[in-house]
Amino acid sequence: QVQLVESGGGSVQAGGSLRLSCTASKFHYNRPCLGWFRQAEGKEREGVARISGVGGFPYYADSVKGRFTISHDYAKNTVYLQMNNLKPEDTAMYYCAEDSRYRACAPGAALLRSDFDYWGQGTQVTVSS
Repeated sequence: QVQLVESGGGSVQAGGSLRLSCTASKFHYNRPCLGWFRQAEGKEREGVARISGVGGFPYYADSVKGRFTISHDYAKNTVYLQMNNLKPEDTAMYYCAEDSRYRACAPGAALLRSDFDYWGQGTQVTVSS
C-alpha cells in the first residue's frame, strides 16, 4: 500500500515562500505521475500542479503559474512544491497524490482529482495579508 506523507506547511505573510515535500513509503511505479492539490475551507479540492515521472512536463493551474514549481527526486521517493510570492488566496490544505494509471500525465490531460488514486493526509498552508 502506497503511503504519502506531506510536510512543510505553515503560516507565512503574503509575499513569503514555503516548500512542501511529499515522501512516499514507495510509489506504485518507479517514476510515477504525481500531483499537488489544495482545498480551502468550504471549497472543492482543486489541482495545483502535476509532474510526469517520464520527462517531467510540469503542468500548473493558472492561479499558481509563475509562482509555484513542482519537482521530484525519485531517489528519495519525494515530490516537492516550491511556493513563492504566496497570497492569502493560497491558504488551504495541500495534498499530494499519485496517479497509478498515468492518466493525469498523458499529453494534453487536465489535472483532475478523479485521476489520482493515492493521497496523503495533507499539510496546512496559511497566508496572512
